[in-house]
Amino acid sequence: MSAPRHFIPAAQWSDPRHVRGLRGERVALAFLTACGWRIEAHRFRLGRHDVDLVARRGEVIAFVEVKTRVGAAFGVAAEAVGWRKRRAIAKVAEVWRQRHGRPADVYRFDLVSVYQRPGVADSVDHIPDAWRLGEAYRR
Repeated sequence: MSAPRHFIPAAQWSDPRHVRGLRGERVALAFLTACGWRIEAHRFRLGRHDVDLVARRGEVIAFVEVKTRVGAAFGVAAEAVGWRKRRAIAKVAEVWRQRHGRPADVYRFDLVSVYQRPGVADSVDHIPDAWRLGEAYRR
């Protein structure tokens, strides 16, 4: 059995990738809010998996994966969400739906890419309905 994990405030995070990811999630949150979405949850967790953002606009619920990049060296953000990641997000999304969903809600999976470059404003790319649930289980 592994040792218990302790809460570490974001201000004390030492891994620059985690700090960059959290900053990207905050940029995505602000972007979606400015586009008329209401954020229902940030980092909704199920075990070791999570959904970065759960956003609502009317009856549409978007489970949003946020990918933050500083360049194209590791590929575009959409390439980083493979079938395993989609499957994990779908499982967490189903738990959120069971706990908080409403009968008339319509669900989809979105991708928000945040590109950060020094000295330049962040750019945001929102891909609505980036994949379908049936695709989450394909190899």
